[in-house]
Amino acid sequence: MCPARILLLPGDVVQAAVEERIAQVYAGPFEAAAGARLAERLGVRLTVVPELVRRPDDELQAIADLHRGETVVVLGVDLGLRLPAIVEHNGDGWTRLPSDNEVTLATYEQAAEKFRESIPTEPNTQLIELLEEAINPGDRVLELGSGTGRDAIELERRGFVVRRTDATQAFLDMMRADGYAADRLNAITDDFGGPYDAVFADAVFLHFDRAQLTEILRKAVRAAPVLAFTTREGKGEEWSNRNLDLPRHFVLWQEEPLREALAATGWQVEHLDRGETRIGFWFHVLASRA
Repeated sequence: MCPARILLLPGDVVQAAVEERIAQVYAGPFEAAAGARLAERLGVRLTVVPELVRRPDDELQAIADLHRGETVVVLGVDLGLRLPAIVEHNGDGWTRLPSDNEVTLATYEQAAEKFRESIPTEPNTQLIELLEEAINPGDRVLELGSGTGRDAIELERRGFVVRRTDATQAFLDMMRADGYAADRLNAITDDFGGPYDAVFADAVFLHFDRAQLTEILRKAVRAAPVLAFTTREGKGEEWSNRNLDLPRHFVLWQEEPLREALAATGWQVEHLDRGETRIGFWFHVLASRA
């Protein structure tokens, strides 16, 4: 049977991006309250482990032995890892497993130039024109996942002030080599700063699982009153080596669940348009703070 996967979360967790099926929540005594809230939200049992802090290796191994082939959440364990982290025991110790998003980012790090060659050189004018309906020249735009920087150039040409960001160093280096300032920002783990007049994300949200996107939408609504983004239409999730010959993870959306996710995180949909490309249908969305 497969080993247990243990999702380690910080002990003071408030909103946890937990997407996959969780079998149980474990917590140390000081994390019991946070563990109880999380267990209730996930609809699973909480077990408080008194020795979790003093003997983390032994207690984690005992938890793993009970849950082979399952995923459990553990709060309040310090293995010297940046949290959240998914770990498995490899026989010699605990190994951190890369998340789907981290695998995708690693692909972009290795294949940034190939990615630039594979995409159209023109900006996404359909999304940019949606944004133009909601903000004015001179307004500040936070762009998540600027990538090659093609959309930012057009946004600035139309008079907006753009903060270019990306989680991939290769894309930051690419934009800087082209003469533009660009900041390292991981939408999952980093604060967005601001305030801004709008958040713009073209072909970025499709790389986040549904729980991660929920948290990102919450951060975006605190950062700006307007949101413009694209994401793929479809069902479920997929891995693809298309164009880059390396794996990328994609999360596909249906219209109603996407609208529900936006409403639940404080957004009101102003426009939701569909467009077709050679790899399928896309949603172009403009939303305002509800």
